[in-house]
Amino acid sequence: MNTKRIGAAGAAILAATTMAACANNASGAPTSAGTVDASAPTVTIMVGGMSKQIYLPFMLAKQLGYYDKIGVNVDLVDEPAGGDATQNMLAGQVQGVGGFYDHNIALQAQGKSSEAVVSMLQIPGEVELCRSDLKGVVKSPADFKGRSLGITDTGSSTDFLTQYLSRKNGVDPAQETRRGVGAGQTFIAAMKQKAIDCGMTTEPTVSQAVSDGTAFILMDMRTADGSKAALGGTYPATSLYMQTDWVDKNKATVQKLVNAYVSTLSWIQQHDGAAIADKMPAAYYKGVGKAAYVKALDSEKGIFNPTGLMPQDGPKTCLAVLGEFNPKVQGKSIDLAKTYTNEFVEAASPVS
Repeated sequence: MNTKRIGAAGAAILAATTMAACANNASGAPTSAGTVDASAPTVTIMVGGMSKQIYLPFMLAKQLGYYDKIGVNVDLVDEPAGGDATQNMLAGQVQGVGGFYDHNIALQAQGKSSEAVVSMLQIPGEVELCRSDLKGVVKSPADFKGRSLGITDTGSSTDFLTQYLSRKNGVDPAQETRRGVGAGQTFIAAMKQKAIDCGMTTEPTVSQAVSDGTAFILMDMRTADGSKAALGGTYPATSLYMQTDWVDKNKATVQKLVNAYVSTLSWIQQHDGAAIADKMPAAYYKGVGKAAYVKALDSEKGIFNPTGLMPQDGPKTCLAVLGEFNPKVQGKSIDLAKTYTNEFVEAASPVS
């Protein structure tokens, strides 16, 4: 496999930041719930790119005041890549990860036990973009051979999905170069500088890159039909996942968190993009503009899971994708029932 990364790793720095209990959002402002009693439990959650719309529920829950209401001090730490966030969880630096569910399958294959306690996205919300000058040249992932492809980072879900799409379309992932370019301005800069030919990213980066003529959409997984066409079935994405041991020892705290997120998912269903954007920090839509941010939210609101329950056919699809290319998963016996739980969602009480 030929995989390169642009930019500094940052995992060690973020771990130290977490140890200091300093939670930061994409703009560097504190995100911990500051009005909860000091005796309340504190949970640090590392989110794989907090300003991405696919991870919106974590910050929205704070903006709605739900962390205060459930009585948990929640520190949100931004980490551009889900793979690094997972490693911080395994190291005990953070208690939870806001990332794609599929990491739990990969972890079980490596002898680790973690589980998604609430499912927030029922489809990935990812888009494969290609540089505008390659329109008509790159027509599908079958044209990825010899290309430089942007991913969030090595070991991230965009890395997983890119390898799957390549192999599904007849290209050995070893015949491409995957570069970790993050999202937002770093992704767009990599494309403008021709450091990447195509890349997988989400809103609001998609809208910005398309609207300014930098890129065109090659594959769109912001709809159920697009996701099933690309991946063969429902592919649950964003979740809150934690090590199973921690969940078992802190069920009351986990239940409170799930109460907050189930309520947030319900709130999203009851409001349009403009109302949601009004609750979000301005830094989240600064690059693309608020109007484009709202339009993107309205067009892809269907990606959000209305209930928080794991889609019934989702884990099987994720396993099929990972098993196609990931040597750590191939040939392993995976007990999907242990990679997620609906226990807390089914017992959730609304936060008023």
